[in-house]
Amino acid sequence: MACLITEKPSDKKIYEFKTSKKNYDTETKLNEIHVIQHAWITMSDGVRLSAKIWLPKNSDKNTAPAILEIIPYRKRDAYSIRDHSNHAWLAERGYACIRPDMRGHGDSEGIMFDEYSTLEQEDTIEVIEWISKQPWCDGSVGMIGLSWGGIASLQAAAKKPSALKAIIPVGASLDRYYDDGGYLLGGYPGQGLGWGGVMFGYCIRPPDPAVVGDRWRDMWLERLENTPMFAEKWLSHQLRDASWKQGSVCEDFKSIETPVLGVSGWNDCWPNTVIRLLENLNAPCKVVSGAWGHVFPNLGGPGPQIDFLDLTLQWFDFWLKGAENGVLDQPAFLAYLQESHKPDPNPTERPGRWVSEDVWPSPNIEYKSYGLFETKLLQNKKGKDKISICSPVSLGLNTGEYMPISGVEELPRDQISDDEFSLCFDSEILSDHLDLLGTPLIHLRLSSNYNCGLIAARLCDLAPDGSSTLISFGILNLKQRKGREILAEVVPNKEMDLTLRFNDTGWSLKPGHKLRLALSTNLWPMAWPVEKMVTLELNLKDCTLEIPTRKSMKGRERKVFLGEPTSAEPLDHTVLKKPMGSRKCHHNKEDKTVSLKVVSDTGQIKFNEIDLTYSSSNSQIYSIKENDHLSPKITYEAEFGFIRDTWKVQTRSKLVVTCSEESFFLKGSIFGYENDTQVFTRSWDIAIPRVIF
Repeated sequence: MACLITEKPSDKKIYEFKTSKKNYDTETKLNEIHVIQHAWITMSDGVRLSAKIWLPKNSDKNTAPAILEIIPYRKRDAYSIRDHSNHAWLAERGYACIRPDMRGHGDSEGIMFDEYSTLEQEDTIEVIEWISKQPWCDGSVGMIGLSWGGIASLQAAAKKPSALKAIIPVGASLDRYYDDGGYLLGGYPGQGLGWGGVMFGYCIRPPDPAVVGDRWRDMWLERLENTPMFAEKWLSHQLRDASWKQGSVCEDFKSIETPVLGVSGWNDCWPNTVIRLLENLNAPCKVVSGAWGHVFPNLGGPGPQIDFLDLTLQWFDFWLKGAENGVLDQPAFLAYLQESHKPDPNPTERPGRWVSEDVWPSPNIEYKSYGLFETKLLQNKKGKDKISICSPVSLGLNTGEYMPISGVEELPRDQISDDEFSLCFDSEILSDHLDLLGTPLIHLRLSSNYNCGLIAARLCDLAPDGSSTLISFGILNLKQRKGREILAEVVPNKEMDLTLRFNDTGWSLKPGHKLRLALSTNLWPMAWPVEKMVTLELNLKDCTLEIPTRKSMKGRERKVFLGEPTSAEPLDHTVLKKPMGSRKCHHNKEDKTVSLKVVSDTGQIKFNEIDLTYSSSNSQIYSIKENDHLSPKITYEAEFGFIRDTWKVQTRSKLVVTCSEESFFLKGSIFGYENDTQVFTRSWDIAIPRVIF
């Protein structure tokens, strides 16, 4: 990996890993590259996927190993700038890079009927086989990808295609139920339903007539007519059944024998993946976790950004080219410990420091137990009282975005206003740094006054000035306290034991600060409120917080240098309308409705090489009435536009989700426009029984 790690001066062994940037950029002439805008890859059922390919120009004389990224997000327009930043850089350094669109997306044929289907996974294996047999490929293939692409790489590795030699999943999920767009951490996410709206709109965008010719309209109408409402299927499977297990690589970690470099950020929606990979894989595995959100760590924040492409290069150089670059000698875990700071929903960089762990689980990590005593967190002492909590249904609006992607004000705000309506337990004032690295847990004994309930827990960094910065959170629906596959009965007023897992974290609290535990019965819109206005009673004598503390390494800490971010020269494009975003909360004092509106507008971009103008925008509104647990409402709207000469196409989609005590209600619509004239519409009106959530 592209890092320099140096032990303390007294150690005999010095770890020095020269960066590939130095090797290539100062010692070796970069390859000129040739970009193929479109190539067909035919699947066994006859459906053709459209791929964009970056090739070193010398690949016609000398074959090269290949790097595949397969996602549904449109290679020629919507994601082309991001794609080019990474793939052109790697192609310049001797790799053939391939970016197909999944079936039903971009210029690819077919229809996507669900995320991560068996057919989708079979397509990926066929694409790997196709790549390995091309005249420009030496037979070795690696995979890389953020989010969907990272999940696809893990799923492919589990299938064991012979040509796949190494993967780099970034911001990927291991469990489609627990931490994907389904049932976030154990509570149905309001924001996860927004993702259903996202896919709703993504799937109906047209192919490009410059690629597919006059067939574009028929292909587009096929998508409009057959695209399902993804949220309907997700809500119809409220337990972790076979539909969720399919495609969840955590079902059989041993099936992955391909070397894995796992990358994620503590502010990502899936920060737990890297540690779980380390804990469960038998294959060679190294992981890196920074402060980033759901982004490539060279292209998004919060910083510090790193030279992620250099990490990528060294990993693939070792496994695909056989370079002796010391990759296997590097630590198992490179982690960024975020340091105490004022709450900031829009940071460019989080303060902190990089640390390394040679192995995981690490002997440097020990769990400390705290009892909940009145309003305090005390080691080796437990409370004796019983205490009740019934939180406002709007509590949680300061938690931030489920999936931060370097947009406007996506990260958590000051937690103090939510803390005021939670049960809070504070540690003593810290006399020294308290470093956390790993998975916090809380064990609770509690009862509910109804046959349902939800418990949300937040760990916060409480500063001397009274500000409260979110470190991590966890959610658990009481009906799932015995497992995600089991519908456990909640008997009113009967005590039950449960363990709640927080999101993994890397954090360093400063001296003078306190560690705070905040418990609540709601966390909106991160979790949808349960069907009753529940009051929970906690038995403090059986409640314990466990936090993974990292021992002081003063004088022994290795210095970690991960380099400044790099990328290829920008793709040729013209910004016709600048992007904008906003995140606003509105309180209606008359009807006591609280609304959070999130707007993201990518602006309008002309891709000069293909003479195409592209635009997209979406809005999400999360509204709820104070003290009305049946009032949650989510409205998601998206719009996409494509213009070239006389070709002008626009798509619109809308998804509205509400509920009663017995059911969820989904109302959706999609629209297609040609030259500003509506040519297609389709709508849904669906009721789904509430089983758990």
